[in-house]
Amino acid sequence: MSSTCWLLRIDGAAAVVVPDNVLFEAGAGETIRRRLLHDCEVHTLLRLPTGIFYAQGVKANVLFFRRRPGAEQAWTRELWVYDLRTNKHFTRKQNPLRRADLDDFVTCYRPGETHRREPSERFKRFTYDELLARDKVSLDIFWLRGDSVGDTDDLPAPAVLAAEIAEDLQAALEEIQALAETLAVAEATSGERIGG
Repeated sequence: MSSTCWLLRIDGAAAVVVPDNVLFEAGAGETIRRRLLHDCEVHTLLRLPTGIFYAQGVKANVLFFRRRPGAEQAWTRELWVYDLRTNKHFTRKQNPLRRADLDDFVTCYRPGETHRREPSERFKRFTYDELLARDKVSLDIFWLRGDSVGDTDDLPAPAVLAAEIAEDLQAALEEIQALAETLAVAEATSGERIGG
């Protein structure tokens, strides 16, 4: 994320997919967030459901920003956050994310008219000062309350849950198999060097 902004030409725009930890980790992560908010106009954050871009269980986000010329004052004035995660349920096969699921985000985003944005239940504005006041300048921002697990009316049908569990287990087995194969190749290669 850090190099993306500075590789852009002045006034160049980017949308970068990042896992949640990039939004809140301390140390270098905090330093990069501070610099990004100052040097670039970071205007939108889309919080995506689990497993869309990364492995199952990893939550992803899309940061939208423009590179701006050097200045003493920060370029980020406000960050609009859209939550497509809370109380949304997508899977890779049974209920994949579709273009239509992004329609409300696109409407709220207002391409070409971002100055006319309006807040909604899922779309909120945070000022630069509010962002700096957050612990470690965390951009892991959420406000919607997740539905209680105890509310069984909103749970998918048992067959859908079973299929999702099977899908997750299959994906995990495939990852473990790939890791085992990689380790076997590495072991064979190191054994050849030692014996050769």
